[in-house]
Amino acid sequence: MLTGIGLLVPGPADSPPIRDTSLVLEDGLIAAIGEEPAGADRVIDAAGLTVLPGLVDGHVHPTFGEWTPAQNSIGWITNYVHGGTTTMVSAGELHVPGLPFEELTPSLVSALAVTAKETTGRLRPSGMKASVGTVLLVPGMSQARFDELAEAGVDQLKFIFYDWGRLGDGEAQQYVTWAHERGMTVKMHSGGVSRSGSSRVAGHEVVSAVRPDVIAHISGGPIPMPDDEIRALVADLPEAAYEVCSSMNYRATLVAVDALRAAGRLDRLTLGTDTPGGTGVIPRGMMRNVCFLASICGLDPVLAVAAATDNTARAHGLKAGRIAAGYPADLVICGPIQGSMATDALESFALGDLPGISMILIDGEIVVGPRSQQTPPPKTLATMR
Repeated sequence: MLTGIGLLVPGPADSPPIRDTSLVLEDGLIAAIGEEPAGADRVIDAAGLTVLPGLVDGHVHPTFGEWTPAQNSIGWITNYVHGGTTTMVSAGELHVPGLPFEELTPSLVSALAVTAKETTGRLRPSGMKASVGTVLLVPGMSQARFDELAEAGVDQLKFIFYDWGRLGDGEAQQYVTWAHERGMTVKMHSGGVSRSGSSRVAGHEVVSAVRPDVIAHISGGPIPMPDDEIRALVADLPEAAYEVCSSMNYRATLVAVDALRAAGRLDRLTLGTDTPGGTGVIPRGMMRNVCFLASICGLDPVLAVAAATDNTARAHGLKAGRIAAGYPADLVICGPIQGSMATDALESFALGDLPGISMILIDGEIVVGPRSQQTPPPKTLATMR
């Protein structure tokens, strides 16, 4: 049982917050909302705090376990759990030392993805659910190659080093078709070059021709496409997911959010950190994204939370990011930090204040508590009784 919930935010944009409620968790899943059956094995008192779905980081770059050569840091995944992220999606394991960006072959990118999936993807540090093993699409891949990847359990693909000089030959579009036939999600690097310097520039012409499922860092990673091209994409590809990352161009983020708001497509706004990388290791990166959307972009905090949870999970085909019966009990118990004027986590986001995290549950098990080591403590702490 999870009792004493001051405010529960279900995750989906069309699900309003619920005040003064409780949760029943069973076998790692959410069994019921608002019920308090007798005889629970364990009872957690949320002490009036806010309960959010675990945050879903749609853009990370894992390498080997919890070590990232990009920042020569160890333990980053555990620190992200303490920052409220319970699920992350790889945007490609492209920081492996010595990876020859200009000489990538179908066999190399396939082997890299499968190896990552079968190693780092198995670890789950501090319970983190990581969709690891994302294929970096290159010319020359066959339909049989896609079959092999699907059989290996690979379900995320990304265009980043693809040669857009051959855009007109139809191969990239064929990849998207093959991917969809196998239930795979296709992400695409957009904007200018990334830290590697080897990624290819992709603006409106390229992205609209390929029609990926997720347009990575639409507001820059860190360099975005021109404002008019962002607006044109939102108009031309209303069903695509538009990702904002911590490495954003802040001004271009306002452009992207305003375009989605005007088009009535904020349900297509997703979030990620695009870390580890040149932007660093940011344990509270997803929380900071939510704060930026709510306090600077003027989004209702419920919609900002939806972008960090349900929207991102749906865009990548994951069952996560919702507090609903039958969904994994991945929960963040948080609230205003001591000294904040806010009364709950949603008010914190609207003010631009990061909430303090008390407990985090993944699959119904407490993985962080009684307080996070990556945020100041909230005004009260959840307790087990």
